Amino acid sequence: MQARNHRQQGFTLVEILIVVVILGILAAIVIPQFTNAGETAKANSLVTQLQTIRSQLELYRVQHSGNYPTLTTNWNQMTSTTDVAGTVVATGAFGPYLQQPPVNPFENSSSVSGTDAADGTAASGVGWVWISGQLKAVLTVAKAAEVGLTNTNDIETY
Repeated sequence: MQARNHRQQGFTLVEILIVVVILGILAAIVIPQFTNAGETAKANSLVTQLQTIRSQLELYRVQHSGNYPTLTTNWNQMTSTTDVAGTVVATGAFGPYLQQPPVNPFENSSSVSGTDAADGTAASGVGWVWISGQLKAVLTVAKAAEVGLTNTNDIETY
């Protein structure tokens, strides 16, 4: 019978430590990319929503004699049927332009605040702001910088 060499039966402690260190380095490189992917997806979703809503706002304007909807407190004129004057009616000839009020993924809110005030006046908890005929998404200054949304035509910060 041959005697077995105990050294050939498994991995040494040094080999295991090297593997653990390599896995740690890989994790340190890969994990931050995945944690930021969710925020990047939200930013992309927000930009896509803005494009869709703005195209529907233009369609509304064309069908309503050059007038935009009144988005001062809600989305009713965009989610319901309307007549040529923009009045919400059950059997209107126009709309609905949106199936439901859009939700801002950063504020988790579909509320809209209409104002003719200057930029920089958005409030926390509001998803969208309607300023002088332009729809903008609301989010914090820090979040806007973090996800790279710096175009002031698209966002309103607080």
